[in-house]
Amino acid sequence: MTAHTPDAFDSSAPTVQFPVVRAERQSTAESTPGGGQPGDRGEPGAPAAASGGDAPRRGRRALIASAVAAAAVVAAGGVAGYAYAGDVPRGTTVLGVELGGATRAEATAALRAELARRADRLAAPVPVTVAGKTARITPASVGLAVDVEATVAAATGKKSDRLTRLFGGHEVQPVVTVDAARLDAELRRAAGTFGEQMTMPAVVFEGITPKPVYPRPGKGLDAERSAQAVREGWLGGQAVAIPLVELHPASDAAEVDRLVAELAGPAVAAPVTVTTDRGELTIPPAATAKSLRLTADKNGKINPRIDQKALRAAIAGQLAKIEVKPKDATVSISGGKPRVSPSAPGQQVDLSALAGELLAVLPKPDGRHVTAALKPLQPGTTTEEIVKLGIKERVSTFTTHFDGGLSDPRSHNIVTAAKKVDGALVKPGKVFSLNGYTGPRGYAEGYKDAPVILDGKLVPGVGGGISQFTTTLFNATYYAGLEDVQHTPHSYWFSRYPSVIESTIFYPTLDFKFRNDTPYGVVIDTSFTSSSITVSIWSTKVYDSVTTEWSPRRDITTPETVYLEPGPTCIATDGINGFTQDAWRIFRKGGKEVEREKFTWRYLPEPRYRCAEKPA
Repeated sequence: MTAHTPDAFDSSAPTVQFPVVRAERQSTAESTPGGGQPGDRGEPGAPAAASGGDAPRRGRRALIASAVAAAAVVAAGGVAGYAYAGDVPRGTTVLGVELGGATRAEATAALRAELARRADRLAAPVPVTVAGKTARITPASVGLAVDVEATVAAATGKKSDRLTRLFGGHEVQPVVTVDAARLDAELRRAAGTFGEQMTMPAVVFEGITPKPVYPRPGKGLDAERSAQAVREGWLGGQAVAIPLVELHPASDAAEVDRLVAELAGPAVAAPVTVTTDRGELTIPPAATAKSLRLTADKNGKINPRIDQKALRAAIAGQLAKIEVKPKDATVSISGGKPRVSPSAPGQQVDLSALAGELLAVLPKPDGRHVTAALKPLQPGTTTEEIVKLGIKERVSTFTTHFDGGLSDPRSHNIVTAAKKVDGALVKPGKVFSLNGYTGPRGYAEGYKDAPVILDGKLVPGVGGGISQFTTTLFNATYYAGLEDVQHTPHSYWFSRYPSVIESTIFYPTLDFKFRNDTPYGVVIDTSFTSSSITVSIWSTKVYDSVTTEWSPRRDITTPETVYLEPGPTCIATDGINGFTQDAWRIFRKGGKEVEREKFTWRYLPEPRYRCAEKPA
């Protein structure tokens, strides 16, 4: 008996044919009652002789078994070839895309193509609900995406998984990635306040008495749980429900009580003596209470620490007797030349190291003595830095005049501001702010009441007259060729100022700023007489000259007459015409114009204010 297979292997329907076996089965059905077969030579119904009956039958059975085994091997080979074709099991799909029988590379390309087809939908904001609030999360903002390589790896499975290989794959869910931290931040931003906030544990001080704040759990977001919900629900087409979980602070009530008993209470029971190379200082209990922090982090864990800024403020008077302030190098103008005053380093108690020493000694009832090191404190500007700035000549100067002498409140304010700004150093690339440099200009800073423009009319106001100093400074920097950052001309034009290129100021809303856009340092030098204020800029010249050209005045308007209630706050004026005008700042270098900058301003007509009742 021989087995025959088809000439070509059909992987979709492997077959094995056994024609001889089917013939034998037919003959057996026609056998005699004695079990003999046609052609047997034994007596009817009698057992066949061992030598002539069982041996052929056993031979035939062996032959059939061999044929079946051979067929099984052939069939197994065909099925194995079918099952292991490609890297992905037959019948495997991802996002509805058939990947069965594909290689990794083919499956990756097919999945990428499908994602590209769905790009608009995958980039669309994802609706999420948090505690009944609905928000939308943009996938790109939280790193939400399908990991193609990981998805293909999941679809491929293991080569040893024979059942899957043999009987086919299944729908494989895409592997979705998301940045849990970014998602958590975005959910909190988009959904706003939700859940129940935890009561964080703490120990606070009322004076020098420690008071416990016991923790309570709350409900809120858990970054990993939120990420898991978004990973699982993103592609489902429905709003993703973000779960709220119960949150417990890391430090419990027992920990709070322990900190009160073992640290907070002993900490303020007695002072701590600190020894340095320049003498001793004492940290009293009140200073300890102001600087010892026993508050929790975002996880509710109390990590004791010393607030160095608070400690420095609490013992500032004692530190002043020990520490040495550094001295910045400065530039002053003397005898028509810039002169450098050298810098000097200072010394400061190393509070960073001291904080650790304090935390170690505060729980102790005695032996409350620590040593603190003094660390060098470098000046903000060294002598070497000043020299490298190349400040060697006066680049520009500008003068304006005032009446009334130095005893006049307005003149006093101008001179006070000038003294404050004198010697100011502006390094390359830095912006100078007049408001920022002088700070508030009130009575406490030595300024007096003088006329200011408020709501379109002159009224008494502290610091009146500073606009004249501002205009003088603006023009000095203007003609030095420095970059104008912010300036605002007056509402009305005053003849003591050049039109258009002038500036008012009002703390803190109106400021004057310029940028040192040169590679050299800039020093502001101020001087005054009983009737004038002068500002000079010292640096190194970048331009041969900076000049101004004005257009004719246009759109001229005349003032109206306004009657005001007589009294100490009423200031009469003669009125000023309004007009519009342009001014061009012209830069020349190497004998030719290299830049032209245009300024334009519209002045309102200042009314003729009369401190009297309006005539009938």
